[in-house]
Amino acid sequence: MKEGQIKISSENMMPIIKKWLYSDKDIFLREIVANGIDAITKFNKLVTMGEATQTEGEEYCVKISVDKKSKTLTVEDNGIGMTEEEVENYITQIAFSGASDFLSKYEKAGGDGIIGHFGLGFYSAYMVSESVEIETKSYKEGAAAVKWASDGNSTYSIDACDREARGTKIIMHISDDGKEFLSEDKIKSLVKKYCSFMPYNIYVGFKGDGKDEALNTVLPLYAKSPKECTDEEYKNFYTDTFMDYEPPIFWVHLDMDYPFKLKGILYFPKVKNKVELERGKVKLYCNQVFIADNIKEVIPEFLMLLNGVIDCPDIPLNVSRSFLQNDKQVQRITKYIIKKVADKLTSLYKNDRAKYEECWGDLANFIKFGCIKENDFYDKIKDIIIWKDLDGNYKPLTEFIGSDEKEEKEEKADGEEKKEESKPVTVYYVSDMQQQAQYVKLFKDNGLNAICCDTFIDPHFISFIEYKMPTKVKFMRIDADVAGALKGGDEAEDSVLIDIFKNAVGDDRLTVKTQALKNADVPAIITVDEYMRRYSEMGQFYGMTDDQIAKTLVINTTNPIVAKIKELSDERQKLVAKHIFSLALISFKKLSPEELSEFMSGSMLLLDKYTQD
Repeated sequence: MKEGQIKISSENMMPIIKKWLYSDKDIFLREIVANGIDAITKFNKLVTMGEATQTEGEEYCVKISVDKKSKTLTVEDNGIGMTEEEVENYITQIAFSGASDFLSKYEKAGGDGIIGHFGLGFYSAYMVSESVEIETKSYKEGAAAVKWASDGNSTYSIDACDREARGTKIIMHISDDGKEFLSEDKIKSLVKKYCSFMPYNIYVGFKGDGKDEALNTVLPLYAKSPKECTDEEYKNFYTDTFMDYEPPIFWVHLDMDYPFKLKGILYFPKVKNKVELERGKVKLYCNQVFIADNIKEVIPEFLMLLNGVIDCPDIPLNVSRSFLQNDKQVQRITKYIIKKVADKLTSLYKNDRAKYEECWGDLANFIKFGCIKENDFYDKIKDIIIWKDLDGNYKPLTEFIGSDEKEEKEEKADGEEKKEESKPVTVYYVSDMQQQAQYVKLFKDNGLNAICCDTFIDPHFISFIEYKMPTKVKFMRIDADVAGALKGGDEAEDSVLIDIFKNAVGDDRLTVKTQALKNADVPAIITVDEYMRRYSEMGQFYGMTDDQIAKTLVINTTNPIVAKIKELSDERQKLVAKHIFSLALISFKKLSPEELSEFMSGSMLLLDKYTQD
């Protein structure tokens, strides 16, 4: 058996790193700055252990400068620095991690705060550079300063240099394809995007005149204990991070140390458009280094409606630190986040019901969408979902269907046990208070109640609840077949009235019924079968059907006009009956242009007949 060592050709590896390792070219700045931050972190750990000494008054920081004339972009740190031997180990050996080597030498230092793991970040510079130079000086006493240079191919040069200060300077000679990175404004925007929470100050265009301002926040609010944060700080952090000047309604501070480390803040923003689910932005960080927005592997889809920041050092990233590796750890993190959000909502419901109801308009879409998408979330908050009734009062569903569940009765038949299933309670709902105002009035006059479902997600949500509670509740829109609910008394159908209206309307698909309703002011209403209407609306959504659904015209025999219609001449019977049908149609839906034109013509004929008498 023959054994050997696998060899990697740098000539073949570099094109892969340049083109395929990173999802976005501008990530190179994040990687180079992160290396500088790591160098400072390592040195600081050595100072803490007594292995090194910090210069008095020295500020740990990373400085970035742009020189358009020489077409260079420079990133400099005052961290641990490198010896010539370390340069050859960490730079010339691709995927040899300086961070891992440091931790193996100084185990007691711990890995907290150290970003690098894979030893590839430095080479991202070649995505925008023709060549790169490194000037570095180690913290070790007597170590000579070193200069390394390479055009990113298979060769490099290494020599002594006159650098006096401890630390490392990366000089990138920007290629023509990367000339956008020779703009100081562009570099500042990238620092704010990728490095806004890194733990040491980052300066762009440092002048040293005492007026320089760091572009990052070294101790972001989410890194503090929730007990140390004020409401004002939470609001200011939200505004600064998301550029949203509408204060959030409330927030959840995440702070977990075991079994994994995770810190963050999730904000519930004010809803700007109540008929849409607006996508928020959840920023994911690892050791205060920005990874990406809205990573679906760790942030459930429904939580992406929120704005927030999550920092998890234990999160499993791929080598480019751009994507997650979906494993059990990620799933545990996701479940933790869902639980914390559910706990916050439950706490608000129980401890400040007034605020919960006040915020419901902003929370409803988020909560309902979350229930549909995540069964665990539904199980945790199903009892705090509230519904607004016709009087504007909020109630949980149990108050509409009865909180005392019917006990299942068992009876024996043919030697087998059978359970008597309880019949689901019908809950009526309104989808458009203005359009369905006539039906709302009928319900109120009859002492009946209904819930308001006026956002686009509600049709999906009530179907979801019916699926979850099939033996307890069924929903019917207020203009569905509500004859039983509005019935004023038993009586035989009036076939004469039915014929008058059928002949007047002239629609073979229209079903006509007579009924004595409690409210005599309404001459007629139109109803439709609930489930046929839902099916039709679903078909319209997918472009499969039109809106021609079978309707029923319910004639109110207690209405005085209806009571006198038989006494009119045939011509007037037809005119009045058709007008009553049009009025019922207006209460049911918006008229089409043809229906509106016909209604106007009928109205003019009625006025003409009235003025002639």
